[in-house]
Amino acid sequence: MKINLFLQIILFLICSKSFSQHIGMSIQDAEKKQIKIEQLEQNYKSAVATPPTESVFKPEELQEAYIKLLNDWGKFLSKNNFKWEKKTKCFQRIYFNNDGTIDYFIFNFLGKPEDKPSEEKQTEFNRLLNAFIQDYKFALTAKVKFAQCSPTTYTP
Repeated sequence: MKINLFLQIILFLICSKSFSQHIGMSIQDAEKKQIKIEQLEQNYKSAVATPPTESVFKPEELQEAYIKLLNDWGKFLSKNNFKWEKKTKCFQRIYFNNDGTIDYFIFNFLGKPEDKPSEEKQTEFNRLLNAFIQDYKFALTAKVKFAQCSPTTYTP
């Protein structure tokens, strides 16, 4: 009887892990998949906001954790032999579960078509992003789900 209960608990944990959302994609793919950004914005509180009383975190504590995330993401790209061909501007909005896991990482490469990465490069970026966010845990947790955005420039 105890073994049966133990197996049920293990199965539940495996299933709940497989149903958790860790999705990285471009804003264009999010629109195609009918992921409603407006809905996400309603469900995730701003990590830092004006006025500060509406923020989840103090700006200085968020800044340190967010820089760590960007550095970890850059190291992950390098470790997986991903190299930027040119300076690439990107805007990203990351939606975090209250435990610090990433639910959604939505990005948009900026600039003229010739400034953006090739289709192959974008596909590889997206593949690696989804691998990265599966196990990544943000350095901060909160009582509520939260979101943070930023422009980012990736350099060769």
